[in-house]
Amino acid sequence: MQIPILKKKLNAIVGFHNLPNQVHRKSVKKGFQFAIMIVGESGLGKSTLINTLFNAPIAPTRDNVTMNRGNTAGDQDAASKTVDIQSFTSDIEENGVRLKLTVIDTPGFGDFINNADAHKPILKSIEERYEHYLDQESRVNRKNMEDNRVHACIYFIAPTGHSLRQLDVQFMKELGHKVNLIPVIAKSDLMTESEVAAFKERILDDIRANNINIYTPEVHENDDPETVQEIKEIIARIPFAIVGSTQTFENPPGSGTHVRGRRYPWGIIEVDNESHCDFVTLRHMLIRTHMEELKEHTNELLYESHRAVKLGERGIDMSSAMNPQKFEEEKRAHEMKMNKMEAEMKAVFQQKVSEKEKKLKQSEEELYARHREMKAQLEQQRLDLEERKRRLLAGGAAPPRTGSSTPKPKGLFNK
Repeated sequence: MQIPILKKKLNAIVGFHNLPNQVHRKSVKKGFQFAIMIVGESGLGKSTLINTLFNAPIAPTRDNVTMNRGNTAGDQDAASKTVDIQSFTSDIEENGVRLKLTVIDTPGFGDFINNADAHKPILKSIEERYEHYLDQESRVNRKNMEDNRVHACIYFIAPTGHSLRQLDVQFMKELGHKVNLIPVIAKSDLMTESEVAAFKERILDDIRANNINIYTPEVHENDDPETVQEIKEIIARIPFAIVGSTQTFENPPGSGTHVRGRRYPWGIIEVDNESHCDFVTLRHMLIRTHMEELKEHTNELLYESHRAVKLGERGIDMSSAMNPQKFEEEKRAHEMKMNKMEAEMKAVFQQKVSEKEKKLKQSEEELYARHREMKAQLEQQRLDLEERKRRLLAGGAAPPRTGSSTPKPKGLFNK
């Protein structure tokens, strides 16, 4: 039977409207964690996009990695390469809000001769992070849990202008149910506006045809009209046609105004101009409006699905979670079992306490008896000494000690 909820109207301000402020203070004090994965072929600007998103050199670019590694990587056989998983963690702060950002890069993806299994190392990495979080939940102390799960995966699609390739379809289909998948068209400035629009339609058709799950912001019941309109605009731009660049140019020349973008003979593509690309919309969704929703979707849907499967493999029945009646029965049985164990533990504890008290009482009585005996002996010795002292002061002979014999005088008849 469901308990009816009565809605009451308050006659005055009570104060619980400050609960969001309390949550805000607690969240700012604790800080935030966010993990983002970037997947795509080499040369599509993955690291550049991350550095452009956060306006800081967070992920190493291709040039830096090449300088650090040298030229030995180019001598390897392309058929023998495997996808490498690299993680970079940065602590960044903005207006007093601290964010622990983890960027997971996947160099080597799509660079094989045979890319049929290119998605497997990435899928394994995502599942391992789920497993690590599940192990943390199983510990006794869960105060300092680290959330290293992948909250968003930006998948870079090459600007071919045709449709999704088999590599794209395979990856997105395999990982769409494991992570919040956000498809983007890399280096969209290589195409015209009409080509970008047509390419987006083809990508969406392929996504629907292959039943691929991608992250789409949801409109909630209590959202205001302005928020609903923003979400609709975000959905209308999926997949995002993006341009990444950390270089700044003066535009127009001589104006003193600098913009981020790419310079071409015919002009400048501005990264932060919504009429040039979808970078601003992507950043708005990913960081400013839906970062917490991405984390919540990861925790409540993607991770819970993985957790239910893993617990089922370990022999834990998860069907009770879907059946309230069975769940209540199991809950009552578990409570009875815990109460019985508690009663047994209390009985054992009381027995141990009683035995200990009995031993302590017996030891105490023995100590008191010994104390009384020693006290009596000392009192008798004191009385004897006082009697001897009295006799000596009176001029008399001291009484013989107990156990000693008085020597007899030697005479004629006593030998």
